Amino acid sequence: MMEESEFWELIDTTREAAEGDPEEQADLLVDRLLQLDPETVLDFARHFESRYNRAYHWDLWGASWVLLGGASDDAFDYFRCWLIGQGRDVFEGALHAPDSLAELLRDFDEEIDGDGEELGYAADEAYEQLTGAVAPDLGIAPAPVEPEGTPIDFENEAALAELYPRLWARFKG
Repeated sequence: MMEESEFWELIDTTREAAEGDPEEQADLLVDRLLQLDPETVLDFARHFESRYNRAYHWDLWGASWVLLGGASDDAFDYFRCWLIGQGRDVFEGALHAPDSLAELLRDFDEEIDGDGEELGYAADEAYEQLTGAVAPDLGIAPAPVEPEGTPIDFENEAALAELYPRLWARFKG
């Protein structure tokens, strides 16, 4: 059984080794997961998926919209994977107060940051390499159909600037 602290340690050590590059981090994560048994890889997947689902929130989508200069459904999915890849402090801080990403993110390079699509597949890839089979259902609650919270009009820049004053000042000002 993988503890939450072990999950975050894998995330942190792979991010640091990849020097923040999410694609490199995903490759390193697969390598690390391949050193574990298949059931532990599924535990990692459960930790990842439950956090991914928790981040399905309008407030966070709005923050990603400001950071990325727009965020489609897919872009927000990949942003949530990337956010998990940033580690526990950034992830939990962003969930608690999305505008705090203005301080939580020391560097943000639009070319590579904000898209952690490959991180979302790391556990599945490792499981398949270990077992030759597709990962089974994880047995956790599915993501909500709609994001949690109050919908935001992403096209209303004045509203976004009001909701995310620190992010707006840093990334749009």
